[in-house]
Amino acid sequence: MSDEEAKRKQDEINKRKAEVRKRLEEQSQKKAKKGFMTPERKKKLRLLLRKKAAEELKKEQERKAAERRKIIDQRCGQPKNLDGANEAELEKLCRDFHSRIERLEGDKWDLEHQIKMKDYQINELNIQVNDLRGKFIKPTLKKVSKYENKFAKLQKKAAEFNFRNQLKTVKKKEFELEDDKEKTTKPGWAAGGPGAAKKEGEEGAHPAEGEATAEEA
Repeated sequence: MSDEEAKRKQDEINKRKAEVRKRLEEQSQKKAKKGFMTPERKKKLRLLLRKKAAEELKKEQERKAAERRKIIDQRCGQPKNLDGANEAELEKLCRDFHSRIERLEGDKWDLEHQIKMKDYQINELNIQVNDLRGKFIKPTLKKVSKYENKFAKLQKKAAEFNFRNQLKTVKKKEFELEDDKEKTTKPGWAAGGPGAAKKEGEEGAHPAEGEATAEEA
């Protein structure tokens, strides 16, 4: 009995060890499937990247604003003290500012004209390159609704299935009776046309010839 009990206990111990080993293997497989980037870590990393991008954007805006202020100070100079200035000094200062504005406007127009010319030259060079390559510039296509073609097809089908168009045209003259045709047709002299006048003239001319022959006799 002691040997059987020892064997049974050993089997239970081995069974428990196998269950624990199996449980550990399943847990390790689950961790391997998830990998290092778990959803929580991905969320934290996304928040850190957004925070860093916002800080960099803020620093860039501050740098541009400081550079803009610096350029304005260099070009405009320090503000003038106009407390004790007389009319002549104010007039001279206004003239200086006016001439400076006029010069800057001229420089601005020259730069804009140069930019337009450069754009035109770039466009011409692109056209030449495309011609040499055997390509063409794709034109700007008009946006068309996907439902317009469907409606056009439906209207076309409705026109094709129109029952009036499929009805056979019947000639009415085939079903007319001969008596009706005789009644409808009138002689030329009864219509009151030029034929009737001609016939009346001929009938009136015969008795006149008869009278003339009688007088000769």
